[in-house]
Amino acid sequence: MLTIHTAGLLVTGDRRPALAGGAILVDGRTCAAVGPYEELAAAHPAARVRRWPGLIAPGLVNPYGPELLEQAYHPDPREAGELGTEPIAGEALVALALGDARWGASARRGVQRMLAHGTVAVAGQLSRPAVVDAVQRAGLAQEGRFERPAGPPSLDPLAGRSLAEAMVRPLPSDAPHGQDATFAVFGVPDEAALTARGAGNCVATVVAGRLVHRRR
Repeated sequence: MLTIHTAGLLVTGDRRPALAGGAILVDGRTCAAVGPYEELAAAHPAARVRRWPGLIAPGLVNPYGPELLEQAYHPDPREAGELGTEPIAGEALVALALGDARWGASARRGVQRMLAHGTVAVAGQLSRPAVVDAVQRAGLAQEGRFERPAGPPSLDPLAGRSLAEAMVRPLPSDAPHGQDATFAVFGVPDEAALTARGAGNCVATVVAGRLVHRRR
């Protein structure tokens, strides 16, 4: 099925100017076209249309993969009264004495929190099988890194970084040649507002054509 995703602004992440009323045509898992909504809708009148508030931008890479998924525990909502809602690390994590099952469940919750920040890839070597499985099942790409990034781990890939630094790759050109339809939508008016407010304003995340996060 063809689907057109459109928003008030489309930011490609490269030297192309932002496109007001831009859209992405998704065919299965791939990006079939990028351009003005009116043109794509006219060329594909039977396509389903998803209209989003804010802007469409490239998906982001979180540089703290191991720190957030293998060195921190994301509590189950049912544990909030005892453990709170924020990731647990350090000595408090050691005291939990987690087994593989709890590590896997934690990773799945952590991945969902990442998707809610427009993350489509994580950087850093992952070694726990349960964590790797959670990442792969969500469709997140795994990127290498040469060293641990500076600063405290954050779920927001834009914390202290620009879109150009945080994105996996720019959106495809007008002729995408089968590139995966992977991108994020943020509830902000422009790129400057996205940098200032961060990725917590994510409205939707699409990975290989699948809508894997939608803000309720």
